[in-house]
Amino acid sequence: MSGSTVEGVIVAVLGLIGAVLVARISTPRERPAPVAPGVGDSAGELPPPGLQVSPEIWDYVSSRFATLEEKVDNLTVLVETKKAEVSALERLLQQAMRIIRRTNRRLVAVHEAPEEIPRELIPYSIE
Repeated sequence: MSGSTVEGVIVAVLGLIGAVLVARISTPRERPAPVAPGVGDSAGELPPPGLQVSPEIWDYVSSRFATLEEKVDNLTVLVETKKAEVSALERLLQQAMRIIRRTNRRLVAVHEAPEEIPRELIPYSIE
C-alpha cells in the first residue's frame, strides 16, 4: 500500500475509535435502584446520587455566586451605557466631519485655502 493509503486507513480507524468513545460517553447510564432504608448492610449502601456539601460551604458558595451575579449585572449596565455614549460621540464626530468638508468646499469655491482636516476625524468621514 502507498503512504497516503496507510494514512487514510489510520485516520479512518482513529475516527471509528473516536465515534465509539463518544457514543459510550454520551449514552445515559442506568442508576442503581435505591435501597430501601433498613434493607441490606450499612457498609454496602450507596450514598444518594448528587454532590453532598456542608451547609456552611453551600451558603458561602451561594453568596459568592449572588455577589458575582450582581457584579455582572452592574457591568452589563455599564457596558450598555458606554455603548450609547460612544455611539452618540461617533455621530457628533461624523457631523463635525461633514461640517468641515462642507466648509472646505465653500472655501475652495471662493478661491480660499481649505482648512486642514484633523487626522482624528478622518475615520469618521462618511464620504
